[in-house]
This record gives sequence, structure tokens and C-alpha cells, in this order.
Amino acid sequence: MRLLLVILALHLLCLNRGFAWGFYAHRLINRQAVFSLPPEMMVCFKPHINYISEKAVNPDRRRYAVKGEAEKHFIDLDIYGDSAWVKLPRYWSDAVATFGEDSLRNSGIAPWSTYQTFLQLTRAFEQKDLSLILRLAADLGHYIADIHVPLHTTKNYNGQFTGQYGIHGFWESRLPELFASDYNFFVGKAEYISQPQAAIWETIARSHVALDSVLGFEKQLNDRFPEDKKYSFEERGGINTRVYAKAYSQSYHQMLSGQVERQMRNTIKMIADFWYTAWILAGQPDMGTDIVLPEEKDSLYLPDESLKEIRQHDSSFNAPPGPVWMNSGTARYFWPVVRKYRERRPRFLLTG
Repeated sequence: MRLLLVILALHLLCLNRGFAWGFYAHRLINRQAVFSLPPEMMVCFKPHINYISEKAVNPDRRRYAVKGEAEKHFIDLDIYGDSAWVKLPRYWSDAVATFGEDSLRNSGIAPWSTYQTFLQLTRAFEQKDLSLILRLAADLGHYIADIHVPLHTTKNYNGQFTGQYGIHGFWESRLPELFASDYNFFVGKAEYISQPQAAIWETIARSHVALDSVLGFEKQLNDRFPEDKKYSFEERGGINTRVYAKAYSQSYHQMLSGQVERQMRNTIKMIADFWYTAWILAGQPDMGTDIVLPEEKDSLYLPDESLKEIRQHDSSFNAPPGPVWMNSGTARYFWPVVRKYRERRPRFLLTG
């Protein structure tokens, strides 16, 4: 019974937590993007803003349940050497001919798949299929957010090669959750993007350039910060979970000089621009004002055992697994339980 309760508690926690940017940030980003749309699109998007926000996390929920999904969230540019973003073919067919599809998928296909989702959204606008428009718009928002995360452009995505295990959840989940309430998300009106494909690759390149700061500053901070002050425990869903301490997070946030806020703002603007551009390319269809979205229940994504090892980042833990659950001050060693649970369920573990 105790095992069942632990597993249930973990599962309930994980429903509200996630991977890239964290569920909180993904929802916030998609929501804010709606307010940059012109009135002609607002009549379609604003009534369903909660749907757009909530469905922003669906791609993460599919990561370990749908084959071909996980690799859409990243690209390891360092696999391809210097100036990879310049050398890599822009068209998927050319990239496959050069590197082979299996090789590309192993290293991530974010720029190509993001562009394909944009094309699908354009076709959905042409068909005036509201349900499909909103679903694809939410997905596109997620993928665009992912390519703004510097750690999604490197094989060292969780600091596992530099002794910074856990930095993935730290940068993209912990910092936004602590500081996003003070960010300015007014990014102006959506604008037409004349070369969407090029814009995606330029974003990937800028994110990759920022990687040195993401890793370098945390390394500097870690070297001078008292080890016993780096982590703290916070109660989440009745479980005391080890997280980066607020003081440590504040120091890192200050060293980054607004980087997380800039990336979130750039994400919001780019999402709105891409939604708007898809609508323009579709001929600016009249979406109407009396459309009612059919009720849609959340899909149940069952885990695929063959996918559980793809791009894992244990962002729920900020160091290699140990006694992380404390109840009334008593540490409970339950990692074997978690490991057994994760062998049966998707990797929806607590972030940050």
C-alpha cells in the first residue's frame, strides 16, 4: 500500500510538471502570445486561450509515448562541429540524403520538425479547421519555445558532461517559476515573417551562442557558493523535494543578466509572428466569431518501453539520485521505487 501511495503521489505531481521550459512556462508563453495577435485572429484565439495554454504541454506528454516525438524538441549542434547551423541543410530531404534519417533523429530534428508544424498550421488555416488550428498552434508554440532554450542545442543538455547535473531544469523551470512574475511580457504586435525557415535556424544559432553563459556562469557560481547552501527542500504535493535554493537561484539569475526573460520574450514574439504568418499565407481566412470548439478530452499517452531512454534529463533531481524525500524531517530512501515506477510509466518527473 505504501508503494502504491508513493507512486500515486509522484504521478499526481508530475501531471503539473514537465520538461522543456517546464509546464508552467510553456503555458504562460502560449497564453501571452495570444495577446499579440491582430483582431482578425483574436476572435478565433482569445475565446480558446485556456485551451491554447493547457495544450502547450502536450508535446512533452507525448515524448515517451509517441515514436518520433522526443527528437522534435532539440538538436545537438555540437555533434556536427563548428558552424553547424550554417552547414546543415535547411530542407529535410537534403539533410536525410546527407546524414541519413536515423542519424539525424538521434541528434535531434527540432529546426526541421518545427518548420513542418508551421506548414501544417498554414494548411489548417486554409481548411478553416478550428480544432486542428488550435491544436497545431499550441504544438507550434511548444516547439518554438524549445528552440529558444540553449540547453536544447547541445549533447550536454543536462550538464552531465561538465559536473552540472540538473542545470536543465534549473535554467528553464526553476528560474521562470521564481522570477517570471516580475518579467515584462509586452512584446508588441505580431509581424509577418518573410522567411520562416531561416528564422527558425537563426533562433537555433542564437540559442546555441548563449550556451556558454548558461553553463559558464553556473560553474562559476558553484565554485564559490557554499555547498550546504546550494540546495533546499520545498514541499510539492505533500512531498519535500530537493530544489536549488532561492539564494543560489537568485545569484544565478543575476549573473545571467535577464537572459531567461529575454528568451521568454523572444519566444512569445516569435510564436505570435508564426501564427500570424501562417494565417497570412493561408489567405487571411475569416475565422468568424460564433465558432464553438468541440469538447476534447485529454489524450492518454501510454508509455512505449522502446522510447524511455531517449533524451533523458532527470530534471527532478539536481544531483545524482539519493535520499530526496523527507517526511517530518526523516529522509526516506525511495529511489528504487522511483526507478521501478519509471520503468512502467513515462518520464513525467518533477522539474527544478
